[in-house]
Order: sequence, then C-alpha cells, then structure tokens
Amino acid sequence: MPRARYKTLVDRFAAQIASGELAPGTRLPTHRQLAVVEGLALATASRVYAELEAMGLVSGETGRGTFVREIALPLSHGVDQQTSVPGVLDLNFNYPTLPGQVELLRSGLRQLALSGDLEALLRYQPHAGRSHERACMARHLAARGVVIQAEEVVIVSGAQHGLAVTVMALLKPGDVVAVDALTYSGFKVVADAHRLELIAIPYADDGPDLNALEKLCQRRRIKAVYTMPTLHNPMGWVMDLPWREHLVRIARQHGLLLIEDAAYAFLADNPPAPLKALAPELTVYVSGFSKNVATGLRVGYVVAPLQWVSALERAIRATIWNTPGVMTSLVCGWIEDGTVARLEAEKRFDARARQTLARELLIGLNVISHPASYFLWVQLPEDARADQVAMELLANKVAVSTAEPFATSSVIPRGIRLALGSPDLDALRVALQEVRRAVGRYVY
Repeated sequence: MPRARYKTLVDRFAAQIASGELAPGTRLPTHRQLAVVEGLALATASRVYAELEAMGLVSGETGRGTFVREIALPLSHGVDQQTSVPGVLDLNFNYPTLPGQVELLRSGLRQLALSGDLEALLRYQPHAGRSHERACMARHLAARGVVIQAEEVVIVSGAQHGLAVTVMALLKPGDVVAVDALTYSGFKVVADAHRLELIAIPYADDGPDLNALEKLCQRRRIKAVYTMPTLHNPMGWVMDLPWREHLVRIARQHGLLLIEDAAYAFLADNPPAPLKALAPELTVYVSGFSKNVATGLRVGYVVAPLQWVSALERAIRATIWNTPGVMTSLVCGWIEDGTVARLEAEKRFDARARQTLARELLIGLNVISHPASYFLWVQLPEDARADQVAMELLANKVAVSTAEPFATSSVIPRGIRLALGSPDLDALRVALQEVRRAVGRYVY
C-alpha cells in the first residue's frame, strides 16, 4: 500500500478525534473490519491503529476492541506529569510528610551548621560517598535484613538515580529486562532512555507469575529482572518467601541480574527476607529516603556485589560526579540518632490510617492494596474506561493516574492508581468520596 494512502487514513482518524466527530469512548471498527471497508491488508489496518495508539489517540483492549481516548487527559497521566495545580487534590504522587517535619529539617540543618565537618561538604565527595557515610547506610540496612559490607554501598541522588546508575553500569542498549506487566513507571522511563527492551511478566491477583517468567527465559535471552517484592508499586504485593526463593532459582539457572527496588519496603512489617539476602551475588538492591523521610532530600543508595561497585562509581561520575554531600550528611545524622526509624514507624501508622479510610469510603469497589501502603489499585468494571474516569475526576479537582504509565504489556488494564500519601486526611476523604462517586456509578 502506498505510504500516502496509509498516512491519509491515519490523518483522517486523527482529525476526526481532534474535532470531536469521534468522541472519547467511541469503539472503532475491528482491524479486520477496517481492512475490508478501506481495502487494506490486515497488517496495514493493524499498523494504522498502532500509529494512532502511539499518538495517544486510541487504546486497544483485548477482547473488547479499539477505543478513542480522552485526549484532554495527558497520555501518561499522571505520574510523569508532576505539576501542582491549585485546588486539585493530588492522588498521583506520594510525598508523605508528618507534622513537625519542617521543624525537624530546621533543627537538623542547625546541627549540621555547627558540626566540625562542615568544610568538607564544600568540596567534591568520593563518587560512591564518604566511607563513614557508606558504613552508616550499611548499619541502617542491617535492620532490614540486608547484612553487607560498607564497601558494597554506593550513595546516589535518590532511588530513581540509583535505578539509572544500575542500568548504565550493568546493562547495555538492546538488553532484555523482564518486568511485571504493571510496574513502577520510573523504571520504564529509565529503560526507554537507555534503549532496553522490556518484556512483561503476566500476573495474577497475588503477584507476578514466575512460571510464565520461566517460559519467557526459555524463549528469550533475558539479561535481568526488575522487581519490587516488598510493597510493589502499584499493586501493593508483598511476595512470600517461596515466591522469592523460586525467583532466585530462576535467576541462578539462567544467569539473571536481579534489580530489587525497595523504595516502599519500610512500610511492611516483618516481610520475608529481601532478594539481596537470598541471592547476594546476583542482586542489586536500590532504595532511598524520599518516602520514609522526605522527597526533597534526594538521597538514596545502591547495594551491589563488590565486583560491580567500580562500574557503579563510573556511572555516578558520569551523571552527578559525586553524592549529595550536605543532604547525605543530614540523613546520616538522622539515621544515627534514631530519627529515620521513628519517622518510618510513624509513617507505617499513617499509611494504615489512610488505607483504613480508603477501605471505608471505597466499599463495593474492586480494590487491591496492602494494609500499610501509601497507594492502592482500583480495578474498573468492564464498561468503565480509565481515561474517562480520570478525566471526570480531574474536572472535579481530583488527580489520579490511569494504568498506562505502569503498563508494560500491549494490554492496558482497566484500572486507576490512587496515591494516598500527599493530601491531609480531611482532603483525602473528599478526594476518595469523588473517586467512589465516579467509579461507583459503573457498579450500581
């Protein structure tokens, strides 16, 4: 088929969607129907829809068809659209803070200013962090079941930077990484920037299907698995010990690198052993202090086998040169005096209170969550479209995220993620009531 004809058809659909002639939610002809009506090859009809989907104009749902998207909603609404809109209740982003944290920062900075080590913070730091601060991080991790040497810790500018450094140091463009079919959107951004191929691991209600992962390993040359076994974002799973041991067996059999993201792990009481404890030779453990202390600190860490540390240091040098000295010193002071442990305990309590409120207000909806998580997943009914629900909520001053930023498979689940950690409890109540109303009308 001549390119001009193919492009003309794409442009025609795009114009009809932009003008409103094809309204949001409109079901388009099947690929086969489009091929017959337009006199196209089936592969060409599929290509037309694929391009429209890449443009953010339509979305395909297995077993239901292709639908016009709500184009007033950003394609990746909301997790990579971090904006503060006056009057909008934000259920997109988690930046949980507790009363008194501003005064805590003021006091911490005052103590730092009086320390004898202040002059050293004006100079370049070692790429992986100062040795006593790496030792401090190692002691902090020991309480989580990650018993390591200080030399295995590299300090980074937040967990997101830790993921980027790990990818830069240990993977190369074109490598295949297995990820959950719904996964942390920030890793998708890193993978795209470094031209990794992500392959989706299907999941059931209780977590990723490792039997499916084994089959994927037999068909594809997978280099790594990115996983969140303790408080998965967005689903809230905490995988049990047999699941973790199964994953370790697969990794050892196929020589896989395990990238363990533990950003929210502090919220889970007494979880099973981390992958880093079960397979220290294969696992890179990444986390930070954004959620348990404050997002603005931008202090994180990567824990890796000693033979990989020099490569991680080179990646740090290539990105930020050295660790954030002032903030790292502040965080280490809070680790040593027990402040971090206290904040983690208080935030576990706070997260449970928010989950309890959500369960009360969202009764009757299909909700997946962990009782101490700062987020939850609302599975939408068959006749509800996530983009339209999100747009309706945004019109009523509540911002939520659809499944699109988290999805790694061609099938986008009908669901929305609610981040519970940002509004105060009164505002959260109002926002959840709006969610209940918007989704509930499809249920009752």
